[in-house]
Amino acid sequence: RGIRVGYTPDVLTDATAELSVALLLSACRRLPEAAQQVRSGGWTTWKPLWMCGHGLSDSTVGIIGLGRIGQAVARRLKPFGVRRFLYTGSGPKPESAAEFGAEFVPLARLAEESDFVVVTCALTPATQGMCNKDFFGRMKKTAVFVNTSRGAVVNQEDLYEALAQGQIAAAGLDVTTPEPLPTDHPLLSLHNCVILPHIGSATYATRGTMAVLAARNLLAGLRGEPMPSELTL
Repeated sequence: RGIRVGYTPDVLTDATAELSVALLLSACRRLPEAAQQVRSGGWTTWKPLWMCGHGLSDSTVGIIGLGRIGQAVARRLKPFGVRRFLYTGSGPKPESAAEFGAEFVPLARLAEESDFVVVTCALTPATQGMCNKDFFGRMKKTAVFVNTSRGAVVNQEDLYEALAQGQIAAAGLDVTTPEPLPTDHPLLSLHNCVILPHIGSATYATRGTMAVLAARNLLAGLRGEPMPSELTL
């Protein structure tokens, strides 16, 4: 119909990468669960293994989708002492991967060898439901799964079973299907699943920049001029 489309690329990369790391740390170190113990009176005397989680030092991190956000996540995780980065996607990205010494591997191998899995890929017919029973079944029992891409990349029923049965250690989700997630959803009953309301881009600076770029796209479109960021259809 000849309708022009403007969008806001690159604006939320840093904010979403920061939130991905925050979710990973919250899940692996059991922060919401620990905070609840303080409120409920569960914090008593020191106990050797109480509230123990999993650390990043000397770990293997697998990133599904080494695009702008995936690279920004790796960049932030590297100083934590991550030993090895793996990644998968539509194809190798040697130039992007070189910064982290990341190795391109099949999805199954990434699941099997990673201590932490971070999903930052686009939702496409190829990626829909890719994190499923087979995928979670290949992961380590001590592994932590984080998704900040799109909810439909994950089969949530399979994720629930994996978490409930101790097949994987924990998960952190900023995206779900549907959104908002119903308050009676089974995933919300789990102590080892941290779920946020899709706030990856929710910093004041990021939302402000998004709004300005959207407005500039709109004004340019109304004037018949090239948009600062226009989708080529």
